Amino acid sequence: MGSGVLFVHNNFPAQFRDLAQTLMARGASCAAIGAHTSPGIPDLQQARYKLGRGTTPGIFSLAVRAEADLIRARASLKAARYLQDAGFEPQVIVGHPGWGETLFLDEVWPKARRVMFSEFFYHGHGVDVGFDTEFSTPTEEAALIAKGKNAVMTLALAEADAIVAPTPFQASVLPSVFSPRVRIIHEGVDVDAIRPGPAEPFALDDGRVIRPGTPVITHINNNMEPLRGLHIFARALPAVLKAVPDAQVIVIGQAAKSGYGGTAPDDLTWQDVCLRGVELDPQRVHFLGKVEHARMLAALRLSTAHVYYTYPFVLSWSLSEAMASGGYVIGSDTAPLRDAIEDGVSGRLLPFFDVEALSEALIAACRDPAATAPMREAARAAAVAKFNRATGRAAWLDLLREQGLTLP
Repeated sequence: MGSGVLFVHNNFPAQFRDLAQTLMARGASCAAIGAHTSPGIPDLQQARYKLGRGTTPGIFSLAVRAEADLIRARASLKAARYLQDAGFEPQVIVGHPGWGETLFLDEVWPKARRVMFSEFFYHGHGVDVGFDTEFSTPTEEAALIAKGKNAVMTLALAEADAIVAPTPFQASVLPSVFSPRVRIIHEGVDVDAIRPGPAEPFALDDGRVIRPGTPVITHINNNMEPLRGLHIFARALPAVLKAVPDAQVIVIGQAAKSGYGGTAPDDLTWQDVCLRGVELDPQRVHFLGKVEHARMLAALRLSTAHVYYTYPFVLSWSLSEAMASGGYVIGSDTAPLRDAIEDGVSGRLLPFFDVEALSEALIAACRDPAATAPMREAARAAAVAKFNRATGRAAWLDLLREQGLTLP
């Protein structure tokens, strides 16, 4: 029987960084499997796989994802044998099953306990697919492709000893047959380091500086895509900029051609698509691209109102960080946000497609920021209660002990 923990994630460490570092600090034996592009963690042994082939050209459309996942599963199996030959024997395998890598690891370590991190279980209806018909048509083919994404992942979940979902919504989309094995554990953010603090002058890329006291609206959208509401946000801004002449807008995220919501049309970026027909003053709306984490947190501390919208999908770390910073969050009234924010208490939740409602809420926040102080305090308290990394870490360690891991 092994004694360590094997982490499996195609982009390791990803959600497992804090847990892996905690176990290493306690002297536990750890190793990882990830794609050849995964960053890894210093001093943690990692086997990186590289695919020897792609998917079969012209393969049945509903099988594309399953074949890709099985190709990765086979490559991960080879990486596992490398670790075994090096003498590594895990007591517990902690893995993300969404890309297939965990599926065949019992061929190498049949006695290892398996804990699967379920980030999202896809559905053809009622969740993200078909939610926003402006950018995708809810066809039967789209529904079937979405369900087909679950094929290999479902096999891995079926064989898991325990399943971890980060939020109640993400747990709720799993088939009910898995419910007895599901734990809700959010990996959390460092709420001691990310906390309310005095705003400081914020330097823009062109050398100008936004001073504290200026009405500032922030929006973080990693791939600048409609799945995170960029089009709704952009369409709400002209009315806000007209009504609040001194307002400034900081937008963080990279202009990508693809994201969680698929690929943008016409070889454009999603940012191009979302900003079509919207006139925004570049002297007041600042697209910063991808920035360092410290700069993002500085923008959040400066923020008068932070906008976070999402389709029914996974919840972003940026939302929990905005709340931990004591931000006034205006979010979409969609299932992921309802896990985090109580409307009118710890933020606002507005109908996703109601552009005018978002404009009005932003104008009100900019004109009377003091009125949002109670919601800022409540947002901070909610972040500490729901997204505290220390709480998530303790829950993970308890789960690993239940799987037989002895911690030094």
